[in-house]
Amino acid sequence: MNTTPSGPVPVLSARGTALAAAVAAVCLLASGCSGSGGSDTGSDTDPAGKASAGGIKVALITHGAPNDAFWELVKKGAQAAAAKDGIDLTYESDPDSKGQADLVRDAIADRVDGIALTLAKPEAMKSAVAAARAAGIPVVGLNSGIDAWKSGGLLQYFGQNESVAGQAVGDKLDALRAKHALCVIHERGNVAVEARCAGVKKTFAGRTEMHYVDGTDMDAVTDSVAAALKQDRTIDEVVMNGAEFALAAVKSVKEAGSKAEVATFDLNKDLVKAVQSGDVQFAVDQQPYLQGYLAVDAFWLYKTNGNVSGGGEEPVLTGPAFVTKQNVAAVSKFAANGTR
Repeated sequence: MNTTPSGPVPVLSARGTALAAAVAAVCLLASGCSGSGGSDTGSDTDPAGKASAGGIKVALITHGAPNDAFWELVKKGAQAAAAKDGIDLTYESDPDSKGQADLVRDAIADRVDGIALTLAKPEAMKSAVAAARAAGIPVVGLNSGIDAWKSGGLLQYFGQNESVAGQAVGDKLDALRAKHALCVIHERGNVAVEARCAGVKKTFAGRTEMHYVDGTDMDAVTDSVAAALKQDRTIDEVVMNGAEFALAAVKSVKEAGSKAEVATFDLNKDLVKAVQSGDVQFAVDQQPYLQGYLAVDAFWLYKTNGNVSGGGEEPVLTGPAFVTKQNVAAVSKFAANGTR
């Protein structure tokens, strides 16, 4: 977890209760942390050290695609918390919402002690979450579903308010004097991605155009964005919703001979280099490593001390924060380590 004071500063503050919960969670982590690791399992230790987790089994189940760099960061954070706390962790993912729900049911059958999951498509996950609750298994949310976790009966939530993040980007584009933004959505129906672009449109004084692409085919993404830029030369900003998609958009701009700038949500080590070189104007970091870490550590805190971050009433926010050419150096060393 990055506690270096020179890191990027969040652009907008959350409501007081959410911020207080986030600070409390970080303080608890700092006091309880005495080591780190990347394995899926760990062993119990004495209370003077990491404190025994009593053999907790936790399943982390996301909608991430296999080998996706973003979800690898989430997984690494979760593994670090599991190693610290002596938690037996399994990580599974399926981009298909039905497949993700089935993985939750598998975890219930495996009699896990806790389930951390994403709610990219909340309606599709309702019955699986209800089944976990009926089995007496606590469920926490992360990354997607900030507007659905509480009504869905989840214990806690860790992530970015995507609407707030999108509005922050809209304000940023106004400050940069952009006039026409193409907001590219790579997964239709994903509530987090849709909320980001809706947020941009809400605050950006210029024109915001939604552009849907097939995020499972990166060549198709590049070609589709390039075609849009060729068709409308007034587009001066391309807003992407993932680091790898932003790098594809850089190619699109070059292929189209466009003067548009590229901005993006989310970060990885290759995107850091693109910000350093100026190929990408800025990135919004929601800190996926931190999301995975807090979601898994939440079960240790809940079992050993009865803690519920945010009191079960407010989410714990992990973003947004702008990463620009001016402050990217503070993040680059962590990105090189594979944790940002």
